[in-house]
Amino acid sequence: TLYLCTEFQSLDAKKTQVLETACPPPSPRLNASLCAHPEKDELILFGGEFFNGKKTFLYNELFFYNIKKDIWVKAEIPNPPPRRCAQQAVVVPQGGGQMWIFGGEFASPDGEQFYHYKDLWVLHLGTRTWEQIKAPGAPSGRSGHRMVLSKRQLLVFGGFHESARDYIYYNDIHAFNLDTFTWSRLQPTGTGPCPRSACQMTPTPDGNSVIIYGGYSKSRAKKDVDKGTIHSDMFLLRREGKEEQEKWTWMRVNPSGVKPPPRSGFSLAVGPGGRALLFGGVCDEEDEESLEGDFFNDLYFYDINKNRWFPAQLKGNKSEKKKRRRGKKGEQTNETEGEKEEPQGPTEIIKEIVAEDGTVMTIKEVIPAAQAEEDSEEEEEEEDGEEEEAAAMALLVEPCPRSNAMATVKHSKLYLYGGMFEVGDRQFTLSDLYSLDLHKMDQWDVLVEMDPKTQEWLEESESEDDEEEAAKGGDDEEDDEEEDESEEESEEDADHPPVKPGEALADYQTRTEKYWLGLARANMGPDAKEKKVQKVGHAMAKVFFEDQE
Repeated sequence: TLYLCTEFQSLDAKKTQVLETACPPPSPRLNASLCAHPEKDELILFGGEFFNGKKTFLYNELFFYNIKKDIWVKAEIPNPPPRRCAQQAVVVPQGGGQMWIFGGEFASPDGEQFYHYKDLWVLHLGTRTWEQIKAPGAPSGRSGHRMVLSKRQLLVFGGFHESARDYIYYNDIHAFNLDTFTWSRLQPTGTGPCPRSACQMTPTPDGNSVIIYGGYSKSRAKKDVDKGTIHSDMFLLRREGKEEQEKWTWMRVNPSGVKPPPRSGFSLAVGPGGRALLFGGVCDEEDEESLEGDFFNDLYFYDINKNRWFPAQLKGNKSEKKKRRRGKKGEQTNETEGEKEEPQGPTEIIKEIVAEDGTVMTIKEVIPAAQAEEDSEEEEEEEDGEEEEAAAMALLVEPCPRSNAMATVKHSKLYLYGGMFEVGDRQFTLSDLYSLDLHKMDQWDVLVEMDPKTQEWLEESESEDDEEEAAKGGDDEEDDEEEDESEEESEEDADHPPVKPGEALADYQTRTEKYWLGLARANMGPDAKEKKVQKVGHAMAKVFFEDQE
């Protein structure tokens, strides 16, 4: 059973034990948080969303991936944050390691109810405990914002808030002091970015500045018609002065090099040597009738120290013969090879993946022209058929184009998990995991393959029984995990007012309204408007009611 994304906190005080169990890789999701443990060889995955064509499912699950042992562990820790997606997470090394989470959004399964969080949580990695930090002056509720660590402060920028009637995008910036546990709104001088969400936000190596690049925003073109804008500008937010008298200044930045084509939904991470990494994304072509997107799986570096963009050039798993041929042209370092100027026109490769239900998913892959020309020259010179086949296979081992994937760097390796891509009006959510050695830059390694069985898409004509089956995962590998969740949730069900035999939804909502409003208020905080609390409470009651049928 999958629950409404607003948290159903158990009232059973006895449930205080932390349970950690080895498990299969997490189910498909996007807009989750993927972080590298600051002290251990682990990745941390929290939250996210999945859409099956009719309903949206949100998570507050917490997973740890042991890099050396290649093992996933699900950690069930009491009193976690409510289910959400599009939150931001930052890890810090203090106290045995901490993961800080701010904001994100709630959406009911039918997508009719929205709620944007403004809560701040910390996961104490050493003691495996969640703690909500309640400090005044927090940014307003939002999702799609960005948060980074800059010295001893968490900086939060931008994001958006959406309701059934309207939406707003932000360009404010707030700081949370990790020493005093206080929020403050910064008032930088100069002209900064226009309001936006989903930008790239990267701290500079010295910790005195942050870089803001790109992002997305919507505006009302005319009545009932919105126009989306993909931003590709860059700004520097600089800190000057001592801590108690620090001043912040916005500056426009014009980087050199080969810039990424405009896109939204890209993944970002910080690599070694003061380099920001940008992977994939989508460029939507909108008109009043339709919305189509070109998805990417390319990788770009932004060198903060040199203020320069350059596309990544993977060497591939070349044979010794090819290595010798390249050696005759002159050996090059990774940086030189990566920073070669890109000639005109990238090359497009079209791939087709056939899902289990027979749906043909066409994926467009864009290869920078420099790589395409090099590969073409080598194939022409290649005489050994086995080497040619190996080179062709190397091209296939890479993440498919996608947006809203999760990315992080650990020990100079980039890890990329999940995300989504669209085919027509279908959105496919991914659960694969890749790694790329940023020193070798040779090829992507597949750690978790994409399982077509997880790509369940429900047509309107399908029965409710089929829908419930898909919602449970649709994957044999996850049966044990789902059974465990069902047992746990059935125990939690006992804490909620039971549904009487033959009782209608409206009657149940009226009879138990006080309970559900109290639970909604507890999760949403004292600042939430009463009308919002009522909507969320009714939605929670509805989902619980439907789960009991």
